[in-house]
Amino acid sequence: MGTGPLRTTRQPLARALAGVLVAALSAVALVSCGSDDDTGSAASATPTAPDTSRFSGTPPSAVASLAESVKASVSAAASSASARASEFEASVSAEVERANAAAKEQLEDVEGRGNATADVSLTGKPRAETSGLLAVVVNITNRTDQTASYAVQVDFSDSDGKVVETRYVGAEDMEAGERAHPLAISRKPAEPRLTAKIAKAQRY
Repeated sequence: MGTGPLRTTRQPLARALAGVLVAALSAVALVSCGSDDDTGSAASATPTAPDTSRFSGTPPSAVASLAESVKASVSAAASSASARASEFEASVSAEVERANAAAKEQLEDVEGRGNATADVSLTGKPRAETSGLLAVVVNITNRTDQTASYAVQVDFSDSDGKVVETRYVGAEDMEAGERAHPLAISRKPAEPRLTAKIAKAQRY
């Protein structure tokens, strides 16, 4: 009969322990589920490095490098073009000077005004286009039916008719009917004003 109360006391205690155990197991299950959810969230929130092997474009650093390369090429091309232009201008000037020197040489022994004054005329050029210098266009037309060269002497005179400067221009190997328009440029100051005229013109 002495075991009755003890058995009664143990039953509520066992039930209480069972409840605690169930609660603990439930908590563990919830923590486990929460951990899984947290891990999933963390995995989705944390950025990962992209797989560049799947990219079809060029990486930004390579694009920048390519742009610099293109810019350098364009700059080099522009410099080369400028150099060629300078060389061309120099060669043209040298050719003009050579033709003018040849014209002067041709006219040294010419008597009178020469045989080609009818083939030559002058046209004034605005000083705004010549940096203020006095310049005239010497219009030469080969009126013959054969290839010919021309030498022209242009005199610049002051208001008194005195020749203060002489320039020579030439045009070589002009085909029949061809025209040339070399410039005769005075090196004298803008004042006093000078007048240009054809002194000699020789076809040879």
